[in-house]
Amino acid sequence: MGADIGDLLERDDISMKDLDGKIVAFDAFNVIYQFVTTVRGRDGQALSDSNGNITSHLTGLLYRTASFAEAGIKPVFVFDGEPPELKAETIEKRRELRDKAHEKWKLAVEKGDAAEIYKYAQASARIDPQVIDESKMLLSMMGIPIVESPSEGEAQAAFMLGKKDVDFVSSQDYDAFIFGANSVVRNLTVSGKRKLPGKSIYVDVVPEKVDLSKNLQRLGITHEQFIDIALCVGTDFNKGLERVGAKTALKLIKEKGTVDEILRSKDKEDLIPAYHSAKAFFEHPPVTTDYVLKWEKPDADKMVEFLCRKRDFSEDRVLNAAQKLNAARSAKKKTTLDQWF
Repeated sequence: MGADIGDLLERDDISMKDLDGKIVAFDAFNVIYQFVTTVRGRDGQALSDSNGNITSHLTGLLYRTASFAEAGIKPVFVFDGEPPELKAETIEKRRELRDKAHEKWKLAVEKGDAAEIYKYAQASARIDPQVIDESKMLLSMMGIPIVESPSEGEAQAAFMLGKKDVDFVSSQDYDAFIFGANSVVRNLTVSGKRKLPGKSIYVDVVPEKVDLSKNLQRLGITHEQFIDIALCVGTDFNKGLERVGAKTALKLIKEKGTVDEILRSKDKEDLIPAYHSAKAFFEHPPVTTDYVLKWEKPDADKMVEFLCRKRDFSEDRVLNAAQKLNAARSAKKKTTLDQWF
């Protein structure tokens, strides 16, 4: 998902303690997708209740959000709205890839290949409207504010950061930087170890912070040029140039100055209108000011009714999560009141 420009950005490791008292805007779709693809059984299948309803997203949201609250983080979940027409081709390609992965998963099941079963079960994961609706419902029960973006969630989160309504944006993708988010934290919703693609090597995954302004200064480019680099590499809204990665795109921008000049130098002037359309979307995406960031007391009764009675969750674990949320809210409220005396 997003532009593959991460190699250009330096990042700093941080701890949960560094985020105590901070408001963090999470790209909800990004987070839910992580949970649906990673919170799975050993057979690769998403967790589900006795009626076959997927519960991976609910499990991830409940326990990880409670952990955030316990660490003093004030989470906000920003949900995507209507995708722009520019993204239609990307969405269709992703659908085709999921369909192909599903066929490979069925073959792996027939062969009994456990590793392939898990791999292709993850790759074929889908997020349907029910998953999104249930996620919003659970977050509301937990007292966590949600924001409905008119279009891209990362654009809305970046806008909120620019207004100083939040302290950080959290996302595993890099589009937030292209939309202008200056302070981004990564790996908050993943933990433990991550397997490197195509290798039997695992690396530790720790939270990290990326400061866009410092990186732009280090690279010696403007944010507009950073957008141009992303366009050369390829984004969800445009096809990149063949055999041009992030480092090559940076070199070309240093030499040519703008994406227009790069396209002209490669006899690709016909692509300029499409690149301009994608660039205009990154610079002026649809966003809204119609949101309220307020953390409410969790409704433990509703959480138990939904998660335990309807989705087979452990009541003790659900109540424990609700207690963490309530304790964190009470502690922050007390701290705020104490500042007046």
